[in-house]
Amino acid sequence: MIEKIKALKGQGKPVIGCFPLYPPLELFHSLGLNPVVLWRLKGEGGQTGESDRHLQNYTCSVARHMTEFLLSEESGAFLDGIFMYNACDTLRNMPEIIEGGLETAGRSVPFFNIHIPMVPPAQTDGDEYLKNEVNRLIEELEACFDRKFDSVAFQNSVAQFKRLRMLYLQAEAAVANGGIGFREFAGVFRKAAGMPVEQQQGILEPLLSQYAENSKNQDKAGIILSGILPPPDAMVEAMESSGLRIVGNDIAALHRSYADMPQPGAEPAAYYRDFYFNHYPCPTLLYSGDRRVQALLERCQQTGAKGVVFIGEKFCEYEYFEFPYLEKKLGGQGVQTLLLELAVDDEDHSAAHGARIEAFAEMLSTS
Repeated sequence: MIEKIKALKGQGKPVIGCFPLYPPLELFHSLGLNPVVLWRLKGEGGQTGESDRHLQNYTCSVARHMTEFLLSEESGAFLDGIFMYNACDTLRNMPEIIEGGLETAGRSVPFFNIHIPMVPPAQTDGDEYLKNEVNRLIEELEACFDRKFDSVAFQNSVAQFKRLRMLYLQAEAAVANGGIGFREFAGVFRKAAGMPVEQQQGILEPLLSQYAENSKNQDKAGIILSGILPPPDAMVEAMESSGLRIVGNDIAALHRSYADMPQPGAEPAAYYRDFYFNHYPCPTLLYSGDRRVQALLERCQQTGAKGVVFIGEKFCEYEYFEFPYLEKKLGGQGVQTLLLELAVDDEDHSAAHGARIEAFAEMLSTS
């Protein structure tokens, strides 16, 4: 990621690091900024020695690796701004910690944020509040980076990101049909992450042009992956070698990020009202919880999946609160579930995961 950020800096545009999960990328892009969502930063800042000085050891790996990345001397020096919103209790309390760490190191990076009303839109009207938050963000960005919001540029940026989301959905369909392996698909996501939207399109388009639809491995049991981050390659290999076929995903970094296409428009407040309040269901968007079970069941029906494998990010309370309920509801519809937990240093210790995956595959093959 640091090499990508260096390359972005070389293009002459300010680089703004965005806390996951779903920042307003179109807005940043329209203002001539290069937004980078800080996903999957394991290894970018070495171990987590620096972040462990500031965060408890029961903080999820996403937060710990992101803090390590931002506080590292090389990584943090190349960011011109940092954006966050109230995605979860951990992330919403991190800016003060990171600002303090940067101040101690003699560095200063401007922070920007919005607060998304976590209320059911049908019960409590948060439109005006969100509109004020979006407009305030625009004003702060304009002042900090000497930019002026332009509605035409915003609409062009919306069109670019819509195109990118469509390409990701097409790639997902290719995975489901057996033309592209999930490991290859996840590798493309890792390669594209941190690049400008136009370059991401340039990576996905050649992949899809080479894809030839086929129906190989259709006899294998289909599963959907769910969680915050894609599983490590070793876990994917264990699934595929055990006779499982990954036919879809409900992963925050992947499907949840690009599944929905907000209605385009010249007014950012209206666009982001649609973007957030009608977003694909995610535990971090509390008001979407009532739609989550139905969304997962529909994914299973669309893909023919017989099971859902939850890649649990250890200490992610938003996800873990839902697992028992989802397991019960999915089971009632004949969909089997498996929970595999990953902690900050668990990716390289997959033997136990492999045994559970094999048992799950055997169960699906006989059901």
